[in-house]
Amino acid sequence: MQKIWRLWAKSLGTKASSCDKESDKVAIIRTLLFASYFITNCFIIANAIRHWNDEPVTVIQLSTIPNHPSIPRYNKTEPIEVFSR
Repeated sequence: MQKIWRLWAKSLGTKASSCDKESDKVAIIRTLLFASYFITNCFIIANAIRHWNDEPVTVIQLSTIPNHPSIPRYNKTEPIEVFSR
């Protein structure tokens, strides 16, 4: 187990100090940071996979809905008012 811990601590980066106990504490903190990054990344990827092709977006062109009451119409015979300052 000590050999695995030593390899893991080395894989996290350089030794923090000459004292082994202090270096082990730093390695534990680095491990916790790595675990939080890893878990966050897993959730981001899971969310992306979950919502992949969720629902197609329906696009309706306004020109395809003739005479709909909620669409204001422009009367070409009336002049357009232009406000200037």
